Amino acid sequence: MVINTASKKSGFTIDVDNATVCVVGLGYVGFPLVEAFGNSLNVIGYDVNKKRVANYKRDNKNTNITFTDNAADISAADFVIICVPTPVTNSKEPDMSYVESAATTVGRNLKKNSIVVLESTVYPGTTEEIVKPILEKESGMVCGTDFKVAYSPERVNPGDDAHTIDKITKIISGMDEETTDLMEGLYSKITNIFRAKNIQTAEAAKVIENIQRDLNIALMNELSLIFEKLGLSTRDVLDAAATKWNFIRYFPGLVGGHCIPVDPYYLVHRAQEFGYHSQVILAGRSINDSMAKHVAEMTIKALNDAGKVIKDSRVLVMGLTYKENVPDVRETPVKQMIKELREYHVDVYGYDPLLENVETEFGIKSLNSLDDAVNFDAVVLAVPHDAFKEADGKISLKTLATSMNSRPVLIDIKRSIDPDTATEKGFYYRTL
Repeated sequence: MVINTASKKSGFTIDVDNATVCVVGLGYVGFPLVEAFGNSLNVIGYDVNKKRVANYKRDNKNTNITFTDNAADISAADFVIICVPTPVTNSKEPDMSYVESAATTVGRNLKKNSIVVLESTVYPGTTEEIVKPILEKESGMVCGTDFKVAYSPERVNPGDDAHTIDKITKIISGMDEETTDLMEGLYSKITNIFRAKNIQTAEAAKVIENIQRDLNIALMNELSLIFEKLGLSTRDVLDAAATKWNFIRYFPGLVGGHCIPVDPYYLVHRAQEFGYHSQVILAGRSINDSMAKHVAEMTIKALNDAGKVIKDSRVLVMGLTYKENVPDVRETPVKQMIKELREYHVDVYGYDPLLENVETEFGIKSLNSLDDAVNFDAVVLAVPHDAFKEADGKISLKTLATSMNSRPVLIDIKRSIDPDTATEKGFYYRTL
């Protein structure tokens, strides 16, 4: 049963079927929410980026949706959903500036009897200990009487068409039962929901989702380092181990993006505030952070094994984003790998058809296509975008070979190319 109005006990009511929703922050999380809610409700999409808002206004054809950079428009909303970044500082501490700024803006423009929902990934306690006091201070209202707070962590996976908002289960939790009832009424309009016991439980659930993935990949990366020394193929070992019914299969690789390399530090920070110093989480982060350097060193060793002169060797890095088929370079480990390569005085080039301004972003020379690639000593296939594949869905060794000189080195981080075939074609092939 969907409950559209809260109990009369508090006098706090919202007619969900006729509610107005405001999404604050129109990035990869906020914009899909605007589109989803816009199918049945009036939605305000607010962002401080005027250019982004102008682009959405130009392309918008849904009369239920209004895009704006005027913060005063937030005051029309019954539900205000905050979707802003939560990065870390250079010292790996949580950077709450975006959340605090958004909460300040919302508080100054908050309507009475509304609910503020945080969707950003944060550590347990953020909604009630950071967001709520800011809202109270800026609005002059009292949380629980004049407005309420809730949390529903985002689960957007860029480039993943199989797990869009309407196909996932979304966690929700309000500051009390009636707030959660209203949240259920709202989010049930766009997807399946799961009611967490309380806000901190929901916050913790989100942050450990990415920690678990980070640790599983870290284990695979450490195993790949061990098996390399033992002269074993990591993939062959995994193929054998995966025949056991309860073996969970992950693969080694570079870990980047705005979630997995970032979120663990939020829980670590919170744990330290309570006197616990993480061991396993930080160990996993350390291993994954080290892999960019390891791949660079693997490349240098392969060049040496091929009889190349390291200094001034020409190395082409294919794929510069943090994951396949996504034009996003936030926290991309490829940037660190390039930095490590350049310390050996090799001449690094980059090719990524999904990106513009490669030279500015990475400080390296860029190619417009593989047709421009000539006389390279090594190719590092860092991120195997579909754009690199031929009609048969494979990356052509023939195409790569035409861009390289004799004794070509191929570093295939994700083993997108069959090692035996590459070796037969004369490549000095290496993979994790």
